[in-house]
Amino acid sequence: MTENEKNLDLLAIFHYIVGGITALVACIPFIHVALGLAMLLGALDGKNPPPHWLGWIFVAGGGFFILCGWTMAAAIVLAGRKLSKRQSRIYCIVVAAFECMMMPFGTVLGVFTIIVLSKDSVKALFANSRQK
Repeated sequence: MTENEKNLDLLAIFHYIVGGITALVACIPFIHVALGLAMLLGALDGKNPPPHWLGWIFVAGGGFFILCGWTMAAAIVLAGRKLSKRQSRIYCIVVAAFECMMMPFGTVLGVFTIIVLSKDSVKALFANSRQK
């Protein structure tokens, strides 16, 4: 096993880890969804209950961020899978570019992934797996 293959396997493992962390962090907006449902179901009624539309904003906003986070986590895990199979180099570069926005782990992983995938010897590995 060459050094490039070892690097790609390590990057794949780190993509699985960062994808799992991303999915876990994407669950934080469940607090907003729960608070919005409490507003809608009347659990927060008192002297000055919040407006009904505010509950819908909390539910929709929280649901949107959960969906975006889980989608990003799935894309990261899929990139890890493609790295381990030496497939879809461009897809892995695009996901790595998006990972650069996720401080601090995603930035480090994204930068290293782009650096490794830019090497000519790694490009040849991906080209060889496409021919098989």
